[in-house]
Amino acid sequence: MERANGASLQLQPLATEPVPLQAHEDAFSYKENLIGALLAIFGHLVISIALNLQKYSHIQLVGCKEHRTYFRTKTWWCGLFLLFLGELGVFSAYAFAPLSLIVPLGAVSVIASAIIGVIFIKEKWKPKDFLRRYVLSFVGCGLAIVGTYLLITFGPNSHETMTGENITKHLVSWPFLLYMLVEIILFCLLLYFYKEKKANYIVVILLLVALLGSMTVITVKAVAGMIVVSLRGNLQLGYPIFYIMVVCMVATAAFQATFLTQASQLYDASQIASVGYILSTAIAIIAGATFYLDFIGEDILHICMFALGCLIAFLGVFLITRNKRKSIFFEPYISMDAMPGMQNLHDNGTAVQPDLKTSFSYGALESNDTISEIYAPATLTIVQEEHGSKGAPVPLYKVMEHSKRE
Repeated sequence: MERANGASLQLQPLATEPVPLQAHEDAFSYKENLIGALLAIFGHLVISIALNLQKYSHIQLVGCKEHRTYFRTKTWWCGLFLLFLGELGVFSAYAFAPLSLIVPLGAVSVIASAIIGVIFIKEKWKPKDFLRRYVLSFVGCGLAIVGTYLLITFGPNSHETMTGENITKHLVSWPFLLYMLVEIILFCLLLYFYKEKKANYIVVILLLVALLGSMTVITVKAVAGMIVVSLRGNLQLGYPIFYIMVVCMVATAAFQATFLTQASQLYDASQIASVGYILSTAIAIIAGATFYLDFIGEDILHICMFALGCLIAFLGVFLITRNKRKSIFFEPYISMDAMPGMQNLHDNGTAVQPDLKTSFSYGALESNDTISEIYAPATLTIVQEEHGSKGAPVPLYKVMEHSKRE
């Protein structure tokens, strides 16, 4: 009996050995999540500063008397360098944290742009417009910050070594193949309606961008993860899947830029930012959950809180961009309406030139259908002179003047 009791007492410590190991793995995975989240936040902040620096450079060139191109200014090149640094930070973040955690953190870029645009570029506002325009933006910033906190706290905690074998295994798994089939069918339908049926709706264009973006983030995480694993000593650059992912990453990013350029020609930048962020984030999370199985092993509470964080971040971004002032393009002329005494052509108040609008169209090229015909410009009729005096040169044409009534 004593020997049996001694044996049981000796076996007890062995049953408790896996518990500290599991706690150590959880602490290590949360540490990697935190590193990835901080890299993504840093990258998006730097990207916002870079874009505002380049915007500031263009604003300075518009008001400058000396004609210079933007790429000859130090401010623009500084913005380009910071843009590259920020993209590198976001790229590195995918190697440490799950895809579904990094993608929604793009809200940080919208928050930073809203704050930097007011402070750095000194976008002016009137006190009477403050409550109408800026309160919702501040509320949106607060909601986006709360949503970002929930995303980091309750984000997925799945970590897998990005080796060539693991990526190939995920690439041929039936959930991802089914997802790819649905995505290809949906992409072809949207492209048909966009090209053939001329359905130039913002949702259609940005859905095309979001579907391409889901493949971009999948390949970005694979490439970044394989590079980090190679730097740690386990070389992965010899696998063909690495170069396949690089080609897919570059191709999908290029097509995204094409569709975004087309969308920017049709819609306001604030609409593209809000709708594009919501659609791209939602589809990218679905893609990450399908390819990398981000939410496998997560409990229902964490998944629900993560979804709540996404919804709050979506609402915050929508409120930030909802009341964003539309940019007024530079007009190559001085509006006559701004000159005292030159506003009216006649006593009844017919305007010489329409009010300044956000377009490059000159005033005379705009439709003036509402102006009475009596004030339309008189047509100078050209008629040929049939007779002339002998010995004197005969003029070929004669200008017939018409009165205003004619």
